[in-house]
Amino acid sequence: MSLELLNNPFFVTIQDRGRFSYSHIGVTNSGVMDEYAYYIVNKLLNNPINTNVLEIGCPNVIFKVNKTTTIAITGANSEFFINDKKMQLWQSYKVKKNDILKIGKIIDGNWIYLSILGGFDLKKEFGSFSTTIKESIGGLDGNRLKKGDVLPFHKSSINKKICKTFLKKEFIPKYEKELVLRVILSYQYEDFLEDELSKFFLSDYFVTKDFNRMGVKLKGNLVNCTLDGILSEGIAFGSIQIPKDGQPIILLKERQTIGGYPKIGTILNIDCFKLAQAKEGTKIRFKKISYENALLKSKEFYFSLS
Repeated sequence: MSLELLNNPFFVTIQDRGRFSYSHIGVTNSGVMDEYAYYIVNKLLNNPINTNVLEIGCPNVIFKVNKTTTIAITGANSEFFINDKKMQLWQSYKVKKNDILKIGKIIDGNWIYLSILGGFDLKKEFGSFSTTIKESIGGLDGNRLKKGDVLPFHKSSINKKICKTFLKKEFIPKYEKELVLRVILSYQYEDFLEDELSKFFLSDYFVTKDFNRMGVKLKGNLVNCTLDGILSEGIAFGSIQIPKDGQPIILLKERQTIGGYPKIGTILNIDCFKLAQAKEGTKIRFKKISYENALLKSKEFYFSLS
């Protein structure tokens, strides 16, 4: 009972929600870049909330199914084929032994999620299945998948209802070319002059090619801080660092655990999931949000998926 990778894709890894409570020893959280697509792909299969999945960040990925099971696929708008027949994303499908699954061109977004009924039969490291390549932990040998890798999955009975589940169109996200990201100001915001804060919130920024699982660098009006640097300290998911060149860096799932650049604020976590799917050139605007409202919005998001 397994899924076999038939070619050498650029970037496919095993992920789940990530690992927590290990930052003090330098182990990053890691985990899926887009939690919305991740939760939905498991919900379509009625899998437990933290079931591991394939996170696919490239086109042209080909798998062979070695045992009848049920799969689901969500995330970036892309071509998906079963035995050369084009299929829709945000649905579940029964697949049979020797079926060929293929991810073709990615049209909008960056990350695709493929889940198996019951999940892959792998071992956790530091409480998670998530792959962190720079630390060589998690997933399959702590690395991206390669040709010939075989992913065993748990034995599970086929549920006919699960084979036909899908997400209603109104809930399928559109990956916009303009995003408004809500920001909770950090305790270091007082080290930015009022004019610099105004510039930050009134300017357009653009996603650059410097974008990976660690974070994304933006391009736009320079923001200056009165601090030349700070002592390295812990960094939260979504932190907005302002390095010496004045161009904001937003830190994401595989961020380093400490850093020494001043932070103007932190992006609301659920907005980071939208940012994760943004293409190079996407326009970014920032909007302040209070801690109380941020907490409420985050709770509403996770409650809607429970």
